[in-house]
Amino acid sequence: MRIAIIHYWLVNMRGGEKVLQALCELFPGADIFTHVHDPLITEECFPGHKILTTFIQKLPYARKNYQNYLLLMPMALKRLDLSGYDLVISSESGPAKGVVTAPGALHICYCHTPMRYAWDMYDEYRSNAPWLKRVLMPPVMHYMRKWDVASAAGVDQFVANSHFVAGRIRKYYGRSAQVIYPPVAVDDFIANERPEDFYLMVGQLTRYKRVDLAVEAFNQSGRRLVIIGEGEQLQLLRQRVRENVQIMGRQPFPVIRDHYSRCRALIFPGVEDFGIVPVEAMASGRPVIAFGYGGATETIKENVTGLFFSEQTADSLNNAVTDFESRSNFDPLKIAEHAGQFEQNVFKERFKYLVEKLITRRDKDA
Repeated sequence: MRIAIIHYWLVNMRGGEKVLQALCELFPGADIFTHVHDPLITEECFPGHKILTTFIQKLPYARKNYQNYLLLMPMALKRLDLSGYDLVISSESGPAKGVVTAPGALHICYCHTPMRYAWDMYDEYRSNAPWLKRVLMPPVMHYMRKWDVASAAGVDQFVANSHFVAGRIRKYYGRSAQVIYPPVAVDDFIANERPEDFYLMVGQLTRYKRVDLAVEAFNQSGRRLVIIGEGEQLQLLRQRVRENVQIMGRQPFPVIRDHYSRCRALIFPGVEDFGIVPVEAMASGRPVIAFGYGGATETIKENVTGLFFSEQTADSLNNAVTDFESRSNFDPLKIAEHAGQFEQNVFKERFKYLVEKLITRRDKDA
């Protein structure tokens, strides 16, 4: 088979790109289509794969300001020539699934999330946007929602990265989805039975991650918190923290892995579609204290690998940390063993099985 993988954009390496890497390992002959790519990233992370872009790549400052061209992306996808491909896999959280495939081709969409800024987080994105974007967002997002729903009809099978996302696919697109959890490199982490006296946050410093909530809670409690990551809120948060809270900014993987293994627990106050960071912490044998909603409820086993707090408030988080410190029943080896179910080969085996099943069904129906 000739295989095409459509990914929204390739300008950094985050959770969606980790899934793309696993798909490329599963299908080493696949071609990658994307709106915009950074050659430094694609050459290092996707060697041997042909990278083809839409016309967005040629627009001014597209590599940095690609999201400003969101309105053009549906048109750009339709102009891609996929007539020679038997299997098309779209990797979706930005515009990717709206391609035109050959009549006999199989189109599988691995959905990390329906576009947040068009659906469930629209009001939050708009309220925090510059004034011009606030004015433009209602008509633009009205168009994007209509296109998003219409383009779902061209997908033969949706695959969601969690039951939480599968519910949103059902709500917005009216489609069912097979759940296959994304791959996590759990073997890259080492379980440590002797943690140190600090808590940890890892990830992008964006609003929906609720790093501000963790800062407020730990400012109040005086407990030590280390934050690793960069993003739009970096400077604002640095102005708010007290001496017990350290913001390290972006760090290389060895530093992150070391902090995972040494922290007392990971703090996870946001709502994620899946959440790779809690799984990485658990692979390091460390428990997770998380807000009890979203993908975290599918990866964390309460009272075994972590605890949940029920409200996104500083008091609720601090109460959960106090409860955690009163316990001694979190076994690092059991926590690390639990994380093993999200290992990369598990993802590959399940996705390969699904593809084979769908091809067999298609051939029988032909």
